[in-house]
Amino acid sequence: MTAPPVTGPYSPAEETTDATLLAQSLRHPERFSGIVDRHSDEIYHYIARRLGPEQAEDLVADTFLTAFRKRAQYDPARPDARPWLYGIATRAVQQHRRTEVRRNRALARSEPHGTVEPFDERSVARVTAQRLQPKLAAVLARLSTADRDLLLLIAWAELTYEEAAQALAVPVGTVRSRLHRIRKKLRREFGGVDPMTTSEENPA
Repeated sequence: MTAPPVTGPYSPAEETTDATLLAQSLRHPERFSGIVDRHSDEIYHYIARRLGPEQAEDLVADTFLTAFRKRAQYDPARPDARPWLYGIATRAVQQHRRTEVRRNRALARSEPHGTVEPFDERSVARVTAQRLQPKLAAVLARLSTADRDLLLLIAWAELTYEEAAQALAVPVGTVRSRLHRIRKKLRREFGGVDPMTTSEENPA
């Protein structure tokens, strides 16, 4: 999609960060649509993975409506609004935590789909993921809401520790210590292997 031309008080040469768009939207509300265009797909996929596509569309709309209402509170020193939006989305998901637990328990009871595919690295990765999903869903269902939120912001939303701390409004030290404890649980469940390790945690 081609970005609309910048008109009025905005300079075409200006680097339009999320913080800039949010600041501009205080006087020109239509500028908020740039935030939606940039981030709605990503937020949708995050919510859909947690609650399923049936819930995702409504909660994405709720997330951006809340963001629009609270945009005056946004810290302009933060150019990227993703952590802020993920924080709003995560709080929206929390209102449906029973739905999420039921969904994970249902996934835990499901059988992986047997498919015949060419034997290559990609097909092996897909089959491994399919076989892993029921057990992983069972583990996620047993985590507390706070632990599940943190783990999935890191593993699925791919936020850094600092961004996850911003999203959850906790110190980064708290993120590190809590995630260390969660990772120990996962390794116990999966025979010493953590299936949700990110590149930040395992650079090699």
